[in-house]
Amino acid sequence: MTLDGVARDGLVLLGCGKMGTALLTGWLAAGVPPASVWVIEPQPTDWLRASGVHLNEGIPPAPAVALLAVKPQMMGAALPALQALGNGKTLFVSIAAGTSIATFEQALGDRTPIVRTMPNTPAMVGRGITGICANAHAGAEGLALAAALMQAVGQVVELEGEHQIDAVTAVSGSGPAYVFHLIEAMAAGGVAQGLSPEVAMQLARATVCGAGELAHQSPDTASQLRINVTSPGGTTAAALSVLMEAETGLPPLMARAIKAAADRGRELGA
Repeated sequence: MTLDGVARDGLVLLGCGKMGTALLTGWLAAGVPPASVWVIEPQPTDWLRASGVHLNEGIPPAPAVALLAVKPQMMGAALPALQALGNGKTLFVSIAAGTSIATFEQALGDRTPIVRTMPNTPAMVGRGITGICANAHAGAEGLALAAALMQAVGQVVELEGEHQIDAVTAVSGSGPAYVFHLIEAMAAGGVAQGLSPEVAMQLARATVCGAGELAHQSPDTASQLRINVTSPGGTTAAALSVLMEAETGLPPLMARAIKAAADRGRELGA
């Protein structure tokens, strides 16, 4: 089934916070009619109210997709609203960290087609990336439909299985926060060297955004792009000698950070 099938049979969005809003914006831009979307959201924004979707009006009897976009800690309370759709043809797609496919199967029925995804917040500007995996009942068709939905807001990576989802959460799901903290740290370093906070932040933000776009557009690897900026014995080399230090530099620090995020994802799913 494609997005045309979603337009025909309908899509239910359970939760429409920042990520749900990003996804809905992408779907509407991709041509899904607002009248084909049912949203359940207790605190709708003015944009959502004006979007033309069915808002808090119940759900259709057999929608093509039910996308679960509530926070993991709210999932248990929210799922009963969609329980009647379980064990049927409706494809359930979750974007919640830490809630396993087995948990959804227990709540909805073990014959329910389920795809688990992990998007990230750059989806809000159409530059997200999402890892996806599915149970046997979703199959290739369910994975393809979920991929089409998530491609409306960025790239999609199909995983080997659910065992990889916590690693995806740790690298790309939580990853934007690492980059934002890098901006903060770079700006603070600039202030320590005599720049005003405003100028330091402007430089740091523009540098990270520009480097990210260069990495996106360039055919070179990240390693090659780093080498391209680094003159032997120059200022960049001096900085990298600190950042790339084997025991105290960025690589071991990032490895510990990503492990901590992945471990927490496993704890949430236990």
